[in-house]
Amino acid sequence: MNESDIAQLRTAKGLLERPSLAARISSFVGAPIEKGLEMLPERWKPAVDDTVRKSIEMSLALALRTLDAERAGTASDRLHKLAAGASGAFGGAFGLPALAFELPLSTTIIMRSIADIARSEGEDLAGTEARLQCVQVLALGGASEHDDAAETGYFAARAAMAKAVSEAAAHLARHGLTQQGAPALVRLVAQVASRFSIVVSEKTAAQAVPIVGALGGALVNTLFIDHFQDVGRGHFIVRRLERLHGREPVQRLYETL
Repeated sequence: MNESDIAQLRTAKGLLERPSLAARISSFVGAPIEKGLEMLPERWKPAVDDTVRKSIEMSLALALRTLDAERAGTASDRLHKLAAGASGAFGGAFGLPALAFELPLSTTIIMRSIADIARSEGEDLAGTEARLQCVQVLALGGASEHDDAAETGYFAARAAMAKAVSEAAAHLARHGLTQQGAPALVRLVAQVASRFSIVVSEKTAAQAVPIVGALGGALVNTLFIDHFQDVGRGHFIVRRLERLHGREPVQRLYETL
């Protein structure tokens, strides 16, 4: 790799290893996320998990059916942040009851932004595998509670998802999206949701803090999409370099930077 490639990989690693969403939101709200968690109703977690799963399923359908595979150019990060901020204002104004409406909308906006970034990094979104990579970014933005420190790195997270993505891509190549409940798709949605729900829980907890409200909800959602734009940009920079130099050399250099 030349100096430019190394600099890009260093940028990608910086984006992929930025502070967690919880840390960034806590800095903004001025209180730890745990305080927001204490304010949420006892049965909020199952409701969040169910909404996350439905949002992922919607995003999967979006990624496979409606993304514009032909358009390319610079990603419109700012436009997507404005849209996410508007949906966050709605969520902040109406609180947890609005989650069932706000989260699918926010997730859809994030998915469109991730796809925009993927295109700008040379991904061919005409292919199913590249589109599933956009969905996978939702899982790369949050570490599973059940992972230990050795399993939360970027390449480890990708490896953990690789089989599910591969099986889902093979299924979709044969059957399309006509069998949404197929085991391969169910496994992919479950794995993405298990990680994405952690980040969503952090966002929901922040919006439960009374001082947040509609304006704060817009800003929290802006941090939410900014987090996944960073992860998506880092992920697709790495994939572009892997297409040029191979995965193993890129991974070895990434780990030494």
